[in-house]
Amino acid sequence: MTTGSGQTRRTTGIVLAAGAGTRLGLGPKALLPYRGRPLVEAIAGTLFDGGCRDVVVVLGAGAAEVAAAADLGRFRTAVNPDWLSGMGSSFLLGEKKADPADHLLVALVDQPGLTPETVARLLAVHRPGRITAAAYRRRDLPDGGPGSHLQRGHPLLIDSSLRAAVAATVTGDAGARGFLRAHPELVDEVDCSDQSTGEDVDTPDQLRLLQ
Repeated sequence: MTTGSGQTRRTTGIVLAAGAGTRLGLGPKALLPYRGRPLVEAIAGTLFDGGCRDVVVVLGAGAAEVAAAADLGRFRTAVNPDWLSGMGSSFLLGEKKADPADHLLVALVDQPGLTPETVARLLAVHRPGRITAAAYRRRDLPDGGPGSHLQRGHPLLIDSSLRAAVAATVTGDAGARGFLRAHPELVDEVDCSDQSTGEDVDTPDQLRLLQ
């Protein structure tokens, strides 16, 4: 991907895959089967296919089991020993593992609807010094016109110039949420509803997303 000045735009994808999937009750969501392979393998591959030059997969719960079951050889992996503290510690670990010059594209392992087209769209429209977030139209609300009822979701593209500022706000399970709330003027939401609903697999009824 290139900026308007022709300068190469480099992006590392980070897959947050350390959770135990307690609410779902089926073990780590990284190992959920999706189209013939573990979900973590599919999501990491989608980031590569969409244009990320490097992908860091952050594991935690059942890390050895996940590493043995999924083919993660073309990605970099990191194991978060503090995964129980929440998603924030996994984000910080992934940020440290990424090339310091790169933008970060942060994705969740439990979003099977993520497509290479969504990733490529975020990379293409990203503006320097800003955060670019995928957004999805709420299906449970009436359509009030173009752009209405969009809900911000993942992936989230963090400009390299903002990495330190975002990381300084990360605590617990909030990830970058605190920074986004404090600086809405820096966030560009991109409608990706034509690609998926943006839903995560959190409850048994959402296992339909894996079909």
